[in-house]
Amino acid sequence: MSGVGTDSPHRYGPDTFRGDIFGGLTSAVVALPVALAFGIASGLGAAAGMYGVIAVGFFASLFGGTRSQISGPTAPMTIAMSVIVTTHASTLGEAFAIVVVAGLLQVALGTLRVGRFVVYTPHVVVSGFMSGIGIIIMLIQSLPFIGAPSPSGGARGAMQALSATDSVNLQALAIGAVTLAVTVLWPRRLSKYAPPVLMALVVGTLLGVLWLTDVPVIGAIPAGLPGVQVELPSLGFLLGATEPALVLALLGSVDSLLTSLVADSLTGQRHNPNRELVGQGIGNIVSGVFGGLPGAGATMGTVTNIRAGGSTPVSGALRAIVVLGLLLGLGRFVEPIPHAVLAGILVKVGWDIIDWPMLTRIHRIQRSHLVVMLITLGLTVFVDLVTAVAIGLIVAGMAHAQEMEVLELDSVVSVPLLDRAFFAEHPEMISHEDEYLARSGLVRLRGSFTVASAHKLVGVIGSDIAQHEIVIFDFAEAVFLDDSAAMLVAQLIAVAERNDTEVIVMGLQGRVATMLDSLDILRRVPDDHIVATLDEARDLAIVLLEREGKGD
Repeated sequence: MSGVGTDSPHRYGPDTFRGDIFGGLTSAVVALPVALAFGIASGLGAAAGMYGVIAVGFFASLFGGTRSQISGPTAPMTIAMSVIVTTHASTLGEAFAIVVVAGLLQVALGTLRVGRFVVYTPHVVVSGFMSGIGIIIMLIQSLPFIGAPSPSGGARGAMQALSATDSVNLQALAIGAVTLAVTVLWPRRLSKYAPPVLMALVVGTLLGVLWLTDVPVIGAIPAGLPGVQVELPSLGFLLGATEPALVLALLGSVDSLLTSLVADSLTGQRHNPNRELVGQGIGNIVSGVFGGLPGAGATMGTVTNIRAGGSTPVSGALRAIVVLGLLLGLGRFVEPIPHAVLAGILVKVGWDIIDWPMLTRIHRIQRSHLVVMLITLGLTVFVDLVTAVAIGLIVAGMAHAQEMEVLELDSVVSVPLLDRAFFAEHPEMISHEDEYLARSGLVRLRGSFTVASAHKLVGVIGSDIAQHEIVIFDFAEAVFLDDSAAMLVAQLIAVAERNDTEVIVMGLQGRVATMLDSLDILRRVPDDHIVATLDEARDLAIVLLEREGKGD
């Protein structure tokens, strides 16, 4: 079973088992209508959603790193899969091959122990992406909601189809509206006994079966275990599939690890992010092989499982087994479900996915963050998910660099050292003709410096260096330099050389000293010009000035 993710072992007893049974059964009930809806929305059919619940749910629980997490098809992964089906694969076998590659990439991410870095994706990128996903879901489901066929071409295709639709199936509209109303209005106090999604499915289906029968329905679902669906792709296809597979892997990883954080907050436990990625990857590999939707940690299912008593991987595995039983023996009961019912459920899912907490604060967030969020949201809806994630991360990185530039430049001190103050204990070095003479200058770098500020520091400090005969670079309070900032130091030393300014380096230590040494930045600075304290720098400055015959 998956890692406990805590500091102490867990004892498994009858109470824990009872909670896992309730959690698994309850989350299975919630998963069924959503899985069917996601399967239809992806373009792969209702069965693909159920296969995804079984494969991802079972293996992610078995090998993952979050004890109480429930995994399966999610809205972001479903929309990503629909894009892959329509734009990146010519056959379903190729589409499922991309899912397998994405799973392999997730396993690699976990094995390389980079799981903890995935959650560093800026919130504004995640917010814009999730809100875009929610809008896409509602746009796409607006057609089945009124009894029309599901559109192709994503959000733009849905908008074009809506504008071209000249008739509405009133029976389907009524079923969809009632289903949506049940999901919204179902009393919260009854939710732990009968989840609103399940009740919406039951009520909407009864309407379609007993009274409003002139509506499109799911139809036949394959019975029995699925066969191998993935095709052995060519090398050329695999090269082209790397980009969508990587986006699918990163999307699933972020989705899963964010859900893991939610689970941690509810249980007080700690998940193992790297192991979680391995488990999710294995689940997606199996799902892709057998024609299932890719999946990730599902927040709604996880919260439902925890609140129902599920606390170990047994609940997630049991949920998958229950859905497998439905697939093997009860598939015929799913066939008469109207598409409008699933559309009503998904409209509510799409609405809930939109990041309303962030959107309600849109007038309060920084302009650069707002730009990142809106760009990501717009690209998600009107272009594609791959472009949205890539451009969103790039723009977010640029915005972050701009903010860091200001902070890092504020940590730079470049001041002249007046001879009468710097050499106060050495009166022979003080000029009596010019009391404001400052033959030495101090450049103090405090804190961290990165590529964000490196390109401006030369311009800010370079002119100061030329005004002095000696410049002291003080690194005593510097804690980090990246390679760009280290190369900046080399440029500043070169500026000093061109202006015949002597260089003294002071206070080198720790990671800063290691970085400068690894890039050989100080190769043109004599060893005796590298000192530890300001007193040593002063003594060396006196020697250098006297050597040049510049002392008074």
